[in-house]
Amino acid sequence: MEIRLLQALDAEEYFMLRLEALQKNPVAFAASFEEEKEQPIEKYIIRFQSEDSFTFGAFDKGELVGVVTLIKEKLIKLRHKATIVAMYVLPEKRGMGIGKALLEEVIAKAKEIEGVEQVYLSVVSTNEPAKKLYSVVGFECYGTEKRALQLGDDYYDEDLMVLFLAE
Repeated sequence: MEIRLLQALDAEEYFMLRLEALQKNPVAFAASFEEEKEQPIEKYIIRFQSEDSFTFGAFDKGELVGVVTLIKEKLIKLRHKATIVAMYVLPEKRGMGIGKALLEEVIAKAKEIEGVEQVYLSVVSTNEPAKKLYSVVGFECYGTEKRALQLGDDYYDEDLMVLFLAE
């Protein structure tokens, strides 16, 4: 398995994996398949070239099987923060350490960014495997946003988690 920063050439493969993630796990993401399928590939090409966003991919025999994105804050008063979004590992590849490896890589990247002291993420409160994984790498829950997501007539709470890089 290889983990690396995604580049412009990876945009189409990333887009296909993202659409699959949104279809298979619609409650895990704020974005919906219906909204995302209309996005141009250029959106991801631009994102992968940004100095404020870092998307890592896990490759198994050359196939993209997992992803995670770290976004650093731009505003002066928020520059000590970064946020993890869009984490996904193919269902058939879960339980093999890929998610943990992706998180370790993105945390290492956060530590390299000058001024970043804490990393945030949110996770649907009922997603116990993800919450356990985040806890294993050091994230702590600091609150719950009630009814954070609405899918049809159903609402889902999200646990808010933080990792302090240096204390």
